[in-house]
Amino acid sequence: MQTSTALLGPGDEDRLERYLLTRPDTTMFLRSNLREGGIVDRGEPYQGTWVATLAEGEVLGVVTHGWNGILLFEADTAHVGDLAIEAARRSERAVTGLIGPCVQVEAARRALGLSEAGTTLDSVEDLFSLELTALVVPALLGAGGRVRAPRQDEVSLLVDWRLAYEAETIGWEVARENVEASMRRYIRQGIEFVLEVDGELVAGCHWNARTADAVQIGGVWTPPALRDRGYARAVVAGALQEAARQGLRRTILFTPKTNHAARRAYEALGYRIVGDYAIVLLDLEAGQG
Repeated sequence: MQTSTALLGPGDEDRLERYLLTRPDTTMFLRSNLREGGIVDRGEPYQGTWVATLAEGEVLGVVTHGWNGILLFEADTAHVGDLAIEAARRSERAVTGLIGPCVQVEAARRALGLSEAGTTLDSVEDLFSLELTALVVPALLGAGGRVRAPRQDEVSLLVDWRLAYEAETIGWEVARENVEASMRRYIRQGIEFVLEVDGELVAGCHWNARTADAVQIGGVWTPPALRDRGYARAVVAGALQEAARQGLRRTILFTPKTNHAARRAYEALGYRIVGDYAIVLLDLEAGQG
């Protein structure tokens, strides 16, 4: 079968969506970004430069280079390196990270000459999936705990949490004003959630991707002093109950293979491993080795 590499643009949305739907577990970021930002790259949040492998008019693989410099993947390893190079060339952005199935990310790193580049995060993760009808709801949500949308007067606390989350999980020092702007956007979009117990906020999470049928959970955080009480499990469950109320059917999340506490919490909710995922965030100050 003869293939070609092409920049996608207006009019290509349907064939791109058809391809992404054949791999629903690994394409949540791609499908969500297409839904929120569209296929034209103006450098705005959720937008990116989309480059695909085509055969007989259909998409066989795609890489997008996002507004934030991160490359997202879903393509055969035979094509993913060329697609990554072409997407970065077309976008004219620096590559700040790579996210996707592990074998694809490794192939793209080699093609881009980034295998030895310094990183702030280089994580192999388990990819989990759950049908929302099978969600196991923790008893805490019926015994004094409730999950709700945060209020604007709680933004300062949530920004503190997000800064702590970034420092603990990624090692990033992020400008507070940038985190605050993102948090206010998440609240406006209705994708940020907090767990309240006895009038105190004790945990939070958000939907980091949403499609017509599914949500992906991210940013799960419980302050260290409040851990080992089931709060993370409860806030995720509450966020998923809201997804079900909105008519969504499935959920995806990923967590490091070494994070055994998180794995136990998600499995207790009913999540099951369906694959793997890699998150590579480059250390731009260290250069590319």
